[in-house]
Amino acid sequence: MGLFSFFSSKEQKQDLDKGLEKTRTSVFNKITKAVAGKSTVDEEVLDDLEEILVTSDVGVETTLKIIDRIEKRVARDKYLGTSELNRILKEEIESLLEENNSGDGVEFDLPTGKKPYVILVVGVNGVGKTTTIGKLAYNFKRVNKSVLLGAADTFRAAAVDQLTIWSKRVDVPIVSQGMGADPASVAFDTVKAAVAKDVDVVLIDTAGRLHNKINLMNELSKIKRVMQKVVPDAPHEILLVLDASTGQNAVEQARQFLAATEVNALALTKLDGTAKGGVVIGISDQFKIPVKYIGVGEKMEDLQVFDRKEFVESLFSE
Repeated sequence: MGLFSFFSSKEQKQDLDKGLEKTRTSVFNKITKAVAGKSTVDEEVLDDLEEILVTSDVGVETTLKIIDRIEKRVARDKYLGTSELNRILKEEIESLLEENNSGDGVEFDLPTGKKPYVILVVGVNGVGKTTTIGKLAYNFKRVNKSVLLGAADTFRAAAVDQLTIWSKRVDVPIVSQGMGADPASVAFDTVKAAVAKDVDVVLIDTAGRLHNKINLMNELSKIKRVMQKVVPDAPHEILLVLDASTGQNAVEQARQFLAATEVNALALTKLDGTAKGGVVIGISDQFKIPVKYIGVGEKMEDLQVFDRKEFVESLFSE
C-alpha cells in the first residue's frame, strides 16, 4: 500500500466514523444501558437488544434473524457474558452482510472485459441520485477511469441542469437532449458515444416517478432495450439510490423499484444525518441485494465503496 492510499484510507475511515456517529451513539449507548448491571445475556437483555435494533431501522425480520442467531450462540455457550455481546452482534451482522455480498467492493473498481461498463442509476427525486452520480463520476475519474454521463431524467428540467452542473464540476462529458426528450434516445446516444470514444464507465440518470409504476417500468425496459442495440449486455449494473435517513420508507422504495426493474446494487445516501444507519443492514438482508456505496457526508470523497467490516467496526466502536 502506497503512502497516498494509506492516508486516503485512514481519512476515509475517519469520515466513516464521523458519518455513522448518530447511529453509533444511538445504538451503542442503548446497548450499554441494556446490559448495565447484568453479567449474562438473558431473555431481558435479548428483548432490549431486539427493541434497539428495530428502532435503529434494522427492520423486524432482520432483527429477529439476528436475535435468533445470538440465542443459539447463548444456548451453545452457557457462560456467555454481556461483555461479549457486542463482539457477537458484530460477527452476526457482518455474516448477514456477507451472505448478501454487501461490502465486497474494492475501491472504485470495474469488472474486466466490460467496456464501456454501463450503470443505470434509479431512485426517487430527493434521495441524492444526481449528487451520487456526480460523486461516482469524480471517484471513477480519481482512479483514472474515463467517464461519460447521460441525462436521461428528462421529466424535470432541474434534473438535466443539475447533472450538467456536476459534469462541469467534475470535468467529465455529458450527453443531454434537454427536458422533454425521449429518455431512451438519450441513453442510446450516451452508450453509442461511449463506444465510439472508448469510455470506461457510463452513468445514466433516470426519472423516478413511483406514483406511476407502469410508466416507470415501461420507460426503464425501453431504455434497456435501446442500449442493448449498442452494448448487448447493458446495463451491467442497475444501481438504486436510497436515502438512509428515511428509514423504513427507503425499504418501501426498494420494494417498489424491485417490482419495476432488476436492481442489482444499492447506494445508501445521507447516513451522516441520521441515527437510522441500521437500515443498511435491513435492506441488504431483506432484498438480498448488495450495498455497493454509502454516502457519509457532503464531500466528493464521502461517497465510499461499502466495506462491511469497516462499517460494522465503526458502528460498534466506543
